[in-house]
Amino acid sequence: MLDRQFSVEIRTPEKLVYQGEVKSIHASGTNGAFQVLTGHIPFLTTIESGELIVEDHHGIRSMVTSSGVFEVLRDGVTVLVESAEWSNEIDTQRAEEALQRAREQLASQLPDMDYIFVELALARAVARLKVAKSSR
Repeated sequence: MLDRQFSVEIRTPEKLVYQGEVKSIHASGTNGAFQVLTGHIPFLTTIESGELIVEDHHGIRSMVTSSGVFEVLRDGVTVLVESAEWSNEIDTQRAEEALQRAREQLASQLPDMDYIFVELALARAVARLKVAKSSR
């Protein structure tokens, strides 16, 4: 059986995080988790802060991403997110501190607080810790 692959690009506003040929990619979609294999039909969806799993010539690797856009075209996949980092790059102490800060801010219930911003920060911190712990 042929080991078919397709191209994937994962980008943040600052840089190209990943570009390569993969066997599969798995993401946390806004409407549920999904996986893309070679020959998948084209679609466009949003993803949540969470784990993105890539299977390529290095094996199965995971990264944490912020929410963003995931596009499948006939010639490959493009993932556009605000942030992305491989599981081995996650600073767990920094993620724990961000989690604690977000929890404290939500508990304070200050009238001028941007709840959406704080909830997104909380979701990112939770996702970063989950991916970091699952990769060890």
